[in-house]
Amino acid sequence: MPALTERAVGVVGAGPALASLLRWVRPTFALAGDARPALDIGYFANVIPVAPNLGIAIGTDGVGTKLLIAQAAGRFDTVGIDCVAMNVNDVLCVGARPVALVDYVAVEEPTAALLDGIGRGLARGCELAGISCPGGELAQVREMLRGARPGSAIDLVGTAIGTVALDRIIAGQDVRAGDVLIGLESAGLHSNGYTLARRALLERGRLALEDHVAELGCTLADELLRPTRIYVPAVLPLLEAGLSIRALAHITGDGLFNIVRTVRPIGLEIERWPEVPPIFRLIQRLGDIPDTEMYRAFNMGIGFTLVIAPEDADRVSAALAGDGVRAHVLGRVVDDPARTIHFRPGRLVGRDGGFTRA
Repeated sequence: MPALTERAVGVVGAGPALASLLRWVRPTFALAGDARPALDIGYFANVIPVAPNLGIAIGTDGVGTKLLIAQAAGRFDTVGIDCVAMNVNDVLCVGARPVALVDYVAVEEPTAALLDGIGRGLARGCELAGISCPGGELAQVREMLRGARPGSAIDLVGTAIGTVALDRIIAGQDVRAGDVLIGLESAGLHSNGYTLARRALLERGRLALEDHVAELGCTLADELLRPTRIYVPAVLPLLEAGLSIRALAHITGDGLFNIVRTVRPIGLEIERWPEVPPIFRLIQRLGDIPDTEMYRAFNMGIGFTLVIAPEDADRVSAALAGDGVRAHVLGRVVDDPARTIHFRPGRLVGRDGGFTRA
């Protein structure tokens, strides 16, 4: 079995800029003594040993340019859910049970309406994830922020922690050819690809946030502010049941390439995919965006995946269906040191962070 500290895939597309940061950060691992991180940088979260066979999983993420939509619409009651979701879903990916999240809110102007909306969303996200928000930081930095409307600019970031037994860390170290890939449906865009989405919908498509879009069945603002799905209630019982879950992936900004962020190099044969939600078809049509870019930048209707040993795949599917979670068997794992993704439904081949036509 590969060591858990074997170098991770890293962040797709970051290149030399990220390397400039990591050359300073990685050496700090040795400073922690017995609390040296169990994983390399590049997974969804890391795990810090704190006691015999006990680790604290930790991850941090923000809401990104989805906040520009919230600012333009003057609606802040859902982005707190996004902040929680982006973090707890990542912590879940190393096999941990999320337990708490602290937030960092930077604002141009700290109005009561804005902070009430942020707080409302954070509370709802914590409720859905079964965690607490024991603290955070509010900073007024008007010189640093400019948003969609004067005085409305914010940035919202969270850091989540969870607990995991050190001998139960999941980082794809045990995946093998023939394992089954199961995907859980997303609630839409979640919190990634919004720069591309805004260009397609608002700039090229000349839609307005208040427009009712027939194919979406709601206003554009309603769709774009639909919060990221929190997968903790669906996945945590599977982990606690001791099923043979060999890798977990939160499908965020690198699209399908998130699935091959595993200790052991793997490839994927994706043989089927559910119907793509209307928002993605709208973005693709108005933005004239090729499939190769859509499946790199967006979740395309699948927000979380599990790699399961074949003998447990039916039990996992049945458990998810029993909880009302829409899950799909997407394909299987193959041995491939190059981590190639063969996406058969779209006749695409993914390698090194990009897709080409098969």
